[in-house]
Amino acid sequence: GLTGAVIVLPQGVAFATIAGLPPEYGLYSAIIPTIIAALFGSSLHLISGPTTALTILIFANVATLAHPFTPEYIQLVLTLTFLAGLIQLGLGLARLGAVVNFVSHPVVVGFTAGAAILIITSQLNHFFGLSLPKGHSFIRVWESLFVQINLSNPYVLSIGTFTLAATIFLKGFFPRLPDMLIALVGGSILSYSLGGQEHGVKLVGALPASLPPLSAPDITLRTLR
Repeated sequence: GLTGAVIVLPQGVAFATIAGLPPEYGLYSAIIPTIIAALFGSSLHLISGPTTALTILIFANVATLAHPFTPEYIQLVLTLTFLAGLIQLGLGLARLGAVVNFVSHPVVVGFTAGAAILIITSQLNHFFGLSLPKGHSFIRVWESLFVQINLSNPYVLSIGTFTLAATIFLKGFFPRLPDMLIALVGGSILSYSLGGQEHGVKLVGALPASLPPLSAPDITLRTLR
C-alpha cells in the first residue's frame, strides 16, 4: 500500500495535468475508484485508477469545447466520465466484457502509439516553458514549437531534460530501482537549487486538504451533444 501510494502521488498529479484538470483530481480518481473496484470488481489485473490513455482521451476531446482548468471544462469532464461509467455499467450488466478479446494486437499497439504521440505533444509547453496552442491538432502544436523554440525557458528545459535523462538512465542500468520516483526527486532538488520558481518554473504547490463538494454532472441536451 505504501509503495502504491508513493508511486501514485506523482502519477496522479501528472495524469490530472495531462487531462487539463487541477492536480488534486488525479489523486481523487486514484483513491475512490480503487475502493469501489476492491469492493465490487472481479478482475485481479484491471487498473482501477487513472491511466495515461484515458487522460489524453479526455484532454483531446474536451479541450476543443472549453479551456482546460476552467470550471466549464471540469463540468464537461464530469459529464463525460459519468457517461463513460453508464456505458461501462451497461456493458457489464449485458456480460459483454468478452468483446475485448476480439480487439486485435495491432489495434492496441496503434492506439497506444497514438496516445503516446498525443501525450508528448500535450506536454511540450511544460517541457520547453512555452505557451503553445491548446485544443489543436498535434501538427499545429509542433509547428508552433519550431517557431517559438528560441524562446524556451532554459531553467524549465534544463530541469525537464535532467529528469527525463535520469529516468532513462536508471531504467536502463538500474531496473530494480524506482526510476521515475528517483528522477522526480532529483528534478525537484535541481529546481530548488537553481531557484526555479523565481525563473518561471511552475510548481504544483500545496494541494487542498479536503475533498471537493459533491456536484452533479451537467446532462442537458446541449452538453450531451
